[in-house]
Parts: sequence; structure tokens; C-alpha cells
Amino acid sequence: MTFEPLASDVYGYENLLSDQEKAALTSLRSYLESDVRPIVNGCWERAEFPEEVIRPLARLGAYSFGWPETRPFENSAVFRGFVALEIARVDASVATFVGVQNGLACGTISTTGSQEQRDEWLPRLASGEITGAFGLTEPLSGSDAAQGLRTTATRDGDVWLLNGAKRWIGNATFSDITIIWAKDTADGQVKGFIVQTDAPGYTATKIEGKISLRSVQNADITLDNVVVPECNRLQNANSFKDAARVLRLTRAEVSWAAVGTAMGAYEAAVAYSKERMQFGKAIGGHQLVQDLLVKSLGNITASLAMVVRVSQMLDEGSQRDEHSALAKLYTTARMRETVAWCRELFGGNGIVLSYDVARFFSDAEAIYSYEGTQEMNTLIVGRTITGQAAFV
Repeated sequence: MTFEPLASDVYGYENLLSDQEKAALTSLRSYLESDVRPIVNGCWERAEFPEEVIRPLARLGAYSFGWPETRPFENSAVFRGFVALEIARVDASVATFVGVQNGLACGTISTTGSQEQRDEWLPRLASGEITGAFGLTEPLSGSDAAQGLRTTATRDGDVWLLNGAKRWIGNATFSDITIIWAKDTADGQVKGFIVQTDAPGYTATKIEGKISLRSVQNADITLDNVVVPECNRLQNANSFKDAARVLRLTRAEVSWAAVGTAMGAYEAAVAYSKERMQFGKAIGGHQLVQDLLVKSLGNITASLAMVVRVSQMLDEGSQRDEHSALAKLYTTARMRETVAWCRELFGGNGIVLSYDVARFFSDAEAIYSYEGTQEMNTLIVGRTITGQAAFV
């Protein structure tokens, strides 16, 4: 297969990729177009996740590229960003699943686990043998997780007892393991645990009635004296700062997914503008339609430039919290504008699922909010600018 640059990458950022990275991206794109795109609208409408895509995406490297224990070849953070973008431009729900499996589950174990834990769990997650989830957010603790975490962990000899509740946990209705963050009752510090979901006292209940990312299986989790062996405590997760290290990485990945979501809506709008006839010609020939498309492409191009640079900084070892926070808040805001303009271009057809743009429009709302709200990311960047923390 020959690598074909995306028409929406007008400045050619894909040219930064190596030939091997381009080949891997081409294989992924081919699978997404042939096997994923045809089924995602139906899954979204039924609020079902297409579990049949999990193993094929694993074989294509979607969960393994970032980790020394599992990556098939040396690759760049820019390439890994384009992987997230490619998936999101087809379906944001599948991209979110991958983000949880790869960025949050694998990323937490890679970042805060011991070498023994990395060797045990990363290959199983990367191969799709098991599915992971990430439990930080709680019913009464979202943005204030650093201080407001209520889930507790109490050590009892060689085991820990976990008690509490989590909310909005993606993949959690069918995950085999969930990373649970809990406050140690002995020292008050936040610690991380690999919890096997068949443990007694662990319950996950699907959240119904969503209008965004409907295919993502978010759950409420309850933990009632769940026993976790010491060997499943993440050995290098000893404070909330360790959880924040993971979130810095995943915020950058979410930024890439935001660009992909905007691209998906834009590409649907361009195609529609060439086929929809009004006033005797295709609507793409009308000035106001072209204005919507040009503004959308401008947002995509500016956002792509930002995420490429943030990923380059990760490879250079210079990426900091404020860099990923700025990328997340900026790209998701531009995504939100873009999907709205693209939906507008469709007129009444823009609210019909079969035209795709309605799905991108709805899914953008969740991406705008998760992995750090606009407000929280603004305060992270503002703290860097002024040297003063404005957190309440």
C-alpha cells in the first residue's frame, strides 16, 4: 500500500514521519476505512462498543507503539499522535477506547509501575489479550481530584482494602483490570493500584443516556472492601503528582484526537459540499459555504501545528504540564468551533446520523470536557504565566 497524505494536512506535517511510520499508518488507515467506518454509526446509535475491533487494532500496534516492552519498532511521539488522529477522524469513541487502553492503562503502568509490573501487564494489554480502564474521577471529585479524592486504601499485611466509588470510567463495563487511584489512610497520599475486575466487592454499572461518545462504555464503579495484593500496588505511584505525570502524556494524546475529530467533520463537510446541489450548483460553489470550510481548515491547521510541536518536545524531553494543558485547551476549543461550522454546512441533514457529521458534532462535547476541563487547563497555564496558582 502507498502512503497517501491527508488532504486536510495542508502544510504536510506527515512528511515528518519515517517511511516505516508511514507504512504503519497506512495499514491502520486501511483497516479503519474498511472495517471500522462502516459499523460505527450503528454502534453509536445503539450505544454499543464494537469489541471486534480490539484485537485487530492491537495487531496494528495501536496499544504498543509507546512502550519499550512492546513496540514493534522505534518510533516518534509525532507518529503516535498521528495514530490517535487517524482513529479519531473515523470515530472518536474508538479513539477514546484506544486512549484509555494505551494512554491511561498502559501509560500508568509504564510510568509508575515496577519493571516486574511492566513485564507482566504491558504485553497483555498491548496484544489486546486483556482490556484496561483508569479510575480517577469520582461522583463528588472531578477537577479537584488532587485534594478531593474520597476512595481509600488501607493496608492489612500483604494486601490492601479499597473502598469508595468512581464515575465516568471508560471501558469499565468490560475491562479486565482497572487502575484505581485511592488515598492511603495511613499517610494521606494518593496511590495507584492494578485492580482485577473479578475481585469480590468490585462492581461496574454502565452509565446510560449519554448524548456524546455513546459507544464508549462509561461506568460507575463501587469498591466495597476490594482486596488488592501488595504486588498489584503500583510501586512508583506514591502521590497525586505521579497520577499527574500520566495525565500530562494523555492530555497531549487527547489533543491529537481533537484534531482528528475536527478533521473527520471537515472531510465529511467537504465531500457533502461537492455533491449537495442548491440554486443550480453544488453548494461548495457558494461563498458562505467556502467561508465555513476555510475557517474549519484554518482551525485544523493551527491545531495540528501545536500538537506536532508538543509531541516533538516529548521526544526531546522538554514537555511540561503547561505545554500539554495549553494544547488540550486550545485544540478542543478549535475542534468545537470546527464541528459546529461543519454541521451548519449540512443544514437539516447535519442532525442525521447517516451523514457522520452529527456524530462528530456530538462527540466533540465529551472530548472538550474530559482529560482536564477547559477551566482547569487554563489555570495550569495561567500559573506558569504569572507564577501564581489561582486554583480554589
